[in-house]
Amino acid sequence: MKQWHIFIAFFRSGMLGYGGGPSSIPLVHKEVVERFKWLTDDEFSDVLALGNTLPGPINTKMAGYIGYRVGGVLGMLNAIFASIMPTILLMIVILTTLTQFKDNPVIQGMTKAVVPVVGVMLAVLTWDFFKNSKKGLGLLPAIILVVASLLLIEMLGLHPGILIGVLLAAAFFKKDKQPEKGGESA
Repeated sequence: MKQWHIFIAFFRSGMLGYGGGPSSIPLVHKEVVERFKWLTDDEFSDVLALGNTLPGPINTKMAGYIGYRVGGVLGMLNAIFASIMPTILLMIVILTTLTQFKDNPVIQGMTKAVVPVVGVMLAVLTWDFFKNSKKGLGLLPAIILVVASLLLIEMLGLHPGILIGVLLAAAFFKKDKQPEKGGESA
């Protein structure tokens, strides 16, 4: 019965949480704190804070942790499946519908209208990343990194995932060359 309750709790929040993670958080809270009492308010706040520090959809991360805590590995898998199943079903319906009407001029116009919007959104995101890297690295290293990345991806055909992985590993293993503050005194 516990696995069924885990499924229902996260299926409801996944199904009713229209608008992404922020809209599903209150629904998850209602299920796991108020209805099933698996967590206290403080524990839920801790899970939410931890989930916000990790990449990915917040509802899925919270489902995985809470499902594991309540029902072990099976509970984790159950909760994750329940939280993503509504989205999967909706995508199947939407893609099937769009495929049936792909030759319709209205659908083709809608598809063409989305491309520039996505392009602008990606350009804004790229500019924000560049501004943040400029603050962290400095202007010249940020420009060098952008140009080198562009050349590696466009000229040499390097997959962006490989470049991102290498840069993350380099950042992780980079040694801080500044001396520790509050070190030895004379």
